[in-house]
Amino acid sequence: MADIIFEVLNGIFGPLVALDPNPSNPILTVLVVAFIVSLISTVANKLLVDQDQMNEIQAEMKAFQKEIREAQKAGDGKKLVELQSRQQEMMQKQTQMMGNSFKPMIVTLVPILLIFWWMRASVISGLIVTLPPSVYYITLTPMWHFFGHFLYGGDATIPFAIGWLLWYMICTFAMSQILRKFLGFKQGF
Repeated sequence: MADIIFEVLNGIFGPLVALDPNPSNPILTVLVVAFIVSLISTVANKLLVDQDQMNEIQAEMKAFQKEIREAQKAGDGKKLVELQSRQQEMMQKQTQMMGNSFKPMIVTLVPILLIFWWMRASVISGLIVTLPPSVYYITLTPMWHFFGHFLYGGDATIPFAIGWLLWYMICTFAMSQILRKFLGFKQGF
């Protein structure tokens, strides 16, 4: 079964690797895959989550928290008791907001996991991206290399280089922000 899934994914994404200017180190393929995954995730978010309702609940939560802080600062015990009686209602709204934000994740989790599995099992797993020194430090790559040493027992052997997963994360973050802006989201992630 796993072989069949891998072959299907290879049939879908294999041509991307073949079209990459450097198929043995498919940097652009990872960029395109990051775009595809970001597009799937962002469109699912747009279709499954009522953004206006989410923004309304968030604004209401901020106002409620501000009221609590002001009452605490002023030492207004009567106001605090009143606000605590509303706290249960606010917690229900927050739970509703969290439930709504999980809807796209439930829909996109399996396809994204399959794409990750394919990327790890294909030629992409050998990807090495050499970054300019400034980008290398801005993305905190030395920290990732430090933790990788303990997690995987390996050392970074090429200066200013990252593997496919960190490159994918950088690309996905950028693509998601662009797509969210393009699709009219009012807030970031």
